[in-house]
Amino acid sequence: MKVLHVITGLAAGGAETQLRLLLQHSRHEASVVALYNAGIVAEQLRADGVPVTDLGMRSNKQVGAVLRLARLIRRERVDVVHVHLYRASIYGRLAARLAGVRRVVATEHSLLDDQLEGRPATRGVRGLYLAAERLGRVTIAVSEAVRANLLAWGVAPDRVRTVPNGLDVAALAFDASARAAVREAVGIPPDAQVVGAVGRLYPGKRFDALVAVLAAGLGPDRRLLVVGEGPERDRLAARAAELGVAPWVHLVGERPVAPYLSAMDVLVSLSRYETFGLVVPEALAAGLPVIYRRCPALEELGEPVPRAIAVDDDAAVQPALQEALARPATDRSCPTELHELDVRSVAAVVDELYESLPR
Repeated sequence: MKVLHVITGLAAGGAETQLRLLLQHSRHEASVVALYNAGIVAEQLRADGVPVTDLGMRSNKQVGAVLRLARLIRRERVDVVHVHLYRASIYGRLAARLAGVRRVVATEHSLLDDQLEGRPATRGVRGLYLAAERLGRVTIAVSEAVRANLLAWGVAPDRVRTVPNGLDVAALAFDASARAAVREAVGIPPDAQVVGAVGRLYPGKRFDALVAVLAAGLGPDRRLLVVGEGPERDRLAARAAELGVAPWVHLVGERPVAPYLSAMDVLVSLSRYETFGLVVPEALAAGLPVIYRRCPALEELGEPVPRAIAVDDDAAVQPALQEALARPATDRSCPTELHELDVRSVAAVVDELYESLPR
């Protein structure tokens, strides 16, 4: 079966990285189209042997892009079109319909009550979203929280299937050599305590609040290591300088996550709004204690996960941090409770979903 994935862009991000991980474990032949911004994840996919096409769209009014995408779908004799993120869900579903493909799947990665991909979900956005949804067969919700939002928007329950994001548990395993190499490269002493944070640097992730909360405890022996890139980078650097902790705050940009998790001693996530919260289970899989505000991925497991510390507000972070760092760091294994999120199982469920759809 040939599956074409259509995604808005392929810069580093949760949905983009999750797509790559899914394709590494799918049993079906796959290719990818990015509407624009075929960035670092496109390079990684090509290195994996996955064909990637960049449509090079420059605005949302380029109707010709839909026609080009429809021609590509017909030419490649695609069996299933799988769309990801808002713009791709509009263009991809319409192109699939024009090309005569009826097996159309969407994954909803980031729908909140009043936001879609971090932007206000206006009446017009919602109306267009629902109109496009009717051109597909089924939408995958990455959590029950996302499913609830889809139903509240008016999507029929029988058209939504909850399939969580996947973890590559083996790839995330703690690596002592990677820990040493990352610390040396960044300039962090081997015996320093490292508080970590991972994600796109934009306001919703609240990295600015994290810098402020941790500032009093940062110094030569306790560092903040932030992995990710985005529009907030300069403001975060300025905030660290303003608080007098710039030498102890390391903004390393986009990097492979697993080695940097190995370099950390605890991970903190202060985002209040998450549709899944992938970085939290990733860090737990790397054997880290994690302090977090919101994580549907854990909340929906139905059982507590060792080393996961939920906090209700920012004031609780420092006490939780002291508790986490006081724990012996001898066990960096993945909690067994997370094994059900292993990407191999998740990819098998998605493959079976493709195969169950009528032509």
